[in-house]
Amino acid sequence: MKVTLVIPLYNEETILRETIGAVSSYMEAAFPGQYEVIFVDDGSTDRSKAILDELCTGPVRYLSYQPNRGKGCAVRQGMLAGEGDYIIFTDCDLAYGLDVVAEMVNLFDEHPEFDAVVGSRVKHPEGYAGYSFARKIVSKTYLSLLRFWGGLSLSDSQTGLKGFRRAAAKKIFSLCEVDRFAFDYEAIKIGQKCGFVFGELPVKIVNHRPSTIRFFRDTRRMLRDVGRAKRRIKKLKID
Repeated sequence: MKVTLVIPLYNEETILRETIGAVSSYMEAAFPGQYEVIFVDDGSTDRSKAILDELCTGPVRYLSYQPNRGKGCAVRQGMLAGEGDYIIFTDCDLAYGLDVVAEMVNLFDEHPEFDAVVGSRVKHPEGYAGYSFARKIVSKTYLSLLRFWGGLSLSDSQTGLKGFRRAAAKKIFSLCEVDRFAFDYEAIKIGQKCGFVFGELPVKIVNHRPSTIRFFRDTRRMLRDVGRAKRRIKKLKID
């Protein structure tokens, strides 16, 4: 049983060395000899690529491209490159910690019916602990829009932690096109249209960083991307 951990990043030179060290140590301890880590540099303009080139070795490797295209593109590239039986992605700041990786793998093992598992702050009693009032309102408003307008059935689509069995990952992400804001929504909806079963893992943020979301500008972009994804998925032919 091999586990792939995909980590998308953009201009993360300030935390990247620490993240590579933490992830390498954790994965070797949790899945000795049965893992790979794929960092995906989404067109960084700082020293991120140089750091990756210096520190990535053995089962820890990286992909890099120019120009910046968006987190959705980076995740897609990593998921399609992964060779593990389980392919999981999380953010470079390790917002949900690393123990959630083993928790997700255990959930897959306990539930063979799950093709994918999505982290959910809504399901965790402390899922929004540490959030500012404004950030909490923005997050919950967006999730409500996705449920009522986007037809999302899961409790939370926006956590940067999701995992897939290999067959599901390859199928879903080969059909994805959204590069930026609504890529999570697109992947979930395509997966459900393919007939894959999604489970949810309660999570909470343990490493907080200031949000870079600009509410009015980015909400418009999110809704635009969701609308486009809805229309495309409706027409999508699944083999």
